[in-house]
Amino acid sequence: MAAAFAAVRRFGNLLIPRLTASSNLGLNLRPMSAFTQEEASKASPEEAPGHSYESLRVTAAQKHVLHVQLNRPEKRNAMNKAFWREMVVCFNKIAEDSDCRVVVISGAGKMFSSGIDLMDMASDLLQPTGDDSARISWHLHSLLTRYQETFSVIEKCPKPVIAAIHGGCIGGGVDLITACDIRYSTRDSFFQVKEVDVGLAADVGTLQRLPKVIGNQSLVNELAYTARKMMADEALESGLVSRLFPDKESMLDAAFTLAAEISSKSPVAVQSTKINLIYSRDHSVMESLNYMKSWNMSMLQTKDIMKSVQAAIEKKDLKTVSFSKL
Repeated sequence: MAAAFAAVRRFGNLLIPRLTASSNLGLNLRPMSAFTQEEASKASPEEAPGHSYESLRVTAAQKHVLHVQLNRPEKRNAMNKAFWREMVVCFNKIAEDSDCRVVVISGAGKMFSSGIDLMDMASDLLQPTGDDSARISWHLHSLLTRYQETFSVIEKCPKPVIAAIHGGCIGGGVDLITACDIRYSTRDSFFQVKEVDVGLAADVGTLQRLPKVIGNQSLVNELAYTARKMMADEALESGLVSRLFPDKESMLDAAFTLAAEISSKSPVAVQSTKINLIYSRDHSVMESLNYMKSWNMSMLQTKDIMKSVQAAIEKKDLKTVSFSKL
């Protein structure tokens, strides 16, 4: 905590007189709707440099925001071999992209994703290589490790990821969205943990993340054991998604508006928040508090604090504040 006190002392003399002179910081708490649709999507999307894929389309949706689309609409965005490989490459690049602060992920065409492409993946899953059971098992372990990383890489990416879901979100689609930070969906969406219907247990994230996302083990068990569809209203009620929209266009508008709002904040603050939220999910309160102390003893020394508080005092929109890249 010494670093925290040092950070406070460093600009305390400047702020305290002004804070005591006013009982209101003038924080700009405009509702999200004030960030107009025109602001959120006024520029036509441009292809993001360095992102050329077979199964994905990545565009610069707006300043500091990337749009990742599952881009196999003719196959209902089924997840083929290229997808499992390219997602890792894509999100590792995004994690290192100092200009990107938020990601929106959606599906092209009529639905978000129909899940694993069984025809394309059959050789890997049903005919694994190896001279005996031990070697086959070793190969499958390595294969599953790579497949799990396809979605874990979303969670490891320090930039917030907003999932915008329309139509069906089946099997691997549920694995994907549970690794995202925020989920919006259309009213025609449905969600299905489909794996038991094809003779296997979900093995790339749903069984581990979904219980923590919705906090209802009984409901998770029901969905995973039966492969029944969870419709949009139930997804909202359970907490799987936070907002519903009448159609894909209005949902994407809202997702990009939210992304613009998040991207206006200090990237140090936002990315630190994501990292600590995920750590806290998987650790005890005391462990998480200790981790937070170690984290903030350095992060509290950022100039972003001074800039943010100064903007609040002067009643300026954070969108007018220039934060350094991260």
